[in-house]
Amino acid sequence: MALYYLTVFEKNGEKLCDESFEAQSEQEAKQIGQRKLEENNWVVKTHRCTSAAGKLLLFGR
Repeated sequence: MALYYLTVFEKNGEKLCDESFEAQSEQEAKQIGQRKLEENNWVVKTHRCTSAAGKLLLFGR
């Protein structure tokens, strides 16, 4: 398992989410990140999902 990070921001810079999670692969991490965004209605917010090595997996807005 590898560690991934999901961060979501408001336009004013306030962090709505700053959490880590584990996944078996980058593809699984993308799916988990996307699901968390959808569950919390954060899809339209500025967001990013990165690996522990800093690789960008998801980015929006």
